[in-house]
Amino acid sequence: MDWLGVNQWLGWLGLAIALGAIEVATVDFVFVMLAGGALAGSLAAAFGAPFPAAAIIAAVVGALLVFLVRPLVKGKFTEGITDSGIGSSALVGRTAHVVQAVTEHDGRVKLGGEIWSARIAAGGRVCEAGDEVRVIAIHGATAIVSGEQAIADR
Repeated sequence: MDWLGVNQWLGWLGLAIALGAIEVATVDFVFVMLAGGALAGSLAAAFGAPFPAAAIIAAVVGALLVFLVRPLVKGKFTEGITDSGIGSSALVGRTAHVVQAVTEHDGRVKLGGEIWSARIAAGGRVCEAGDEVRVIAIHGATAIVSGEQAIADR
């Protein structure tokens, strides 16, 4: 134990490495900020600071990193992320074929090889069987369609 007392900076460094490994599993930028605090504690211990001082430095630096730097880093990494077009959201913007007349309350369209319940967007015209429509939104299991856009695209 005397070795750790003389080389406490290695204990802080080991803690920083362990926190970095946890960050790899979580990828939320919390543990990497705490690892930065542990590195500051390691640096303080390497320059001869007693354990309580190194612990305070590690805690203060870790907290500052979590509350000041993490939001900036997280925002930078998530900037520009949009819907990846997986699931029903991938169907928005596609054309569909009306199977049963689509009104403001009911109807059926063939969309992506499947029959979907559908209704027209507010103020849209009724679409008859055989018409081509454009999907403008998906609400639950109902496709919201517009006949005007599909006609304009022809």
